[in-house]
Amino acid sequence: MRRIVITGMGAICALGHDAPSVWKAMTEGRSGIGPIHHIQPGQLRNGGIAAEVTDYDPANFFDDARRSLLDPFSEYALIAAREAIQQSGIRFEGEAASRAAVVIGTGAGGETTRDDLYERLYGEHQGRFHPLGIVRMMMNAPASQVSMVHGITGPSFVVASACASSNHAFAQAALMIRSGMIDAAVVGGTEACITLGTLRAWEAMRVLAPDTCRPFSQGRRGLVLGEGAAMYVIETLESARARGAEIICELVGTGMSSDAGDIAAPSDIGAAAAMNMALRDGGVSPDQVDYINAHGTGTVANDSTETRAIHRVFGEHARELWISSTKPMHGHALGAGGALELVAAIGAIHDGIVPPTLNYLGPDPACDLDYVPNEARERKVDVAISNSFAFGGLNAVIAIRRAP
Repeated sequence: MRRIVITGMGAICALGHDAPSVWKAMTEGRSGIGPIHHIQPGQLRNGGIAAEVTDYDPANFFDDARRSLLDPFSEYALIAAREAIQQSGIRFEGEAASRAAVVIGTGAGGETTRDDLYERLYGEHQGRFHPLGIVRMMMNAPASQVSMVHGITGPSFVVASACASSNHAFAQAALMIRSGMIDAAVVGGTEACITLGTLRAWEAMRVLAPDTCRPFSQGRRGLVLGEGAAMYVIETLESARARGAEIICELVGTGMSSDAGDIAAPSDIGAAAAMNMALRDGGVSPDQVDYINAHGTGTVANDSTETRAIHRVFGEHARELWISSTKPMHGHALGAGGALELVAAIGAIHDGIVPPTLNYLGPDPACDLDYVPNEARERKVDVAISNSFAFGGLNAVIAIRRAP
């Protein structure tokens, strides 16, 4: 079986505009959650908090012609992809261009463009729309934009499976590399969902926290939305070594499952199945795992369910695991969540630092494991997994290990 390695990483979110800044903020336990800047006070019942990308001007990254084609969710994907490709040093020329893919996860698509169009139609009763509205908000826009900018002519598409989208994207790209269809891929996730319409819809579900996100903690009251993107270059170990690329880590396994149960309530059986599959796929035994970047949304049901799933998979070793959720820092970025959280899993392996679960007030009886509360810790991490569990009962897990 062809071995797959990660050779480039890029990110932009509430914690910074590049991957090193995002990782540094994670190790320092800095939160990007705060008041929403572009939605007027009083329009949201929960007071309007989110993890927004701040101090951001698209004119610093794109010329006017390119900007006219882009919703923010495509902008973020392009920024992160550019960073990942530059770090990797890979070139998509000649046959290499057709032997590469772009696979991007997103759960919501071009929500900023959609919200603006509907405001004009229903709020302002305007009859004319921006002529590029469709190409800005369509779900496949970021994959198409990345392929065009970088000349990648192999398979390019978007995976949309709510909060599991990024990890599903990784699984699809890995399967194509293993099959021999391609040799490399630009893969990750992107989301720009901090819009009035999206937030009001999430408010209606009564899962948004009014104060902050505190996963696995007593007194947790819900999730906080975030936005941004993280993108990676993955390729065969042989191709990375042949061109002398620096290998960040090895992508050893992916696991996918469906609960086939409730559209919103999670299942520990389904979550455990995805974790078990990722470990089997990577030839990793449960007792070899050192760190789990948890889905950890901060809702009562999700965190207790994920804890039960971890017990199912790891047995007694669950007590030895260090587990953390980074969502209190970058927010729940929906389809981009898994990609942003992979920054944490990679950083833990690379630097031997496990980022914390912020805002932890104390143990909940239903969440009885070590969640690295409030402060980062040092530990040698050889193997890590990253969990993503989505509405609809869709589960996707990535397993990575130290670079070979």
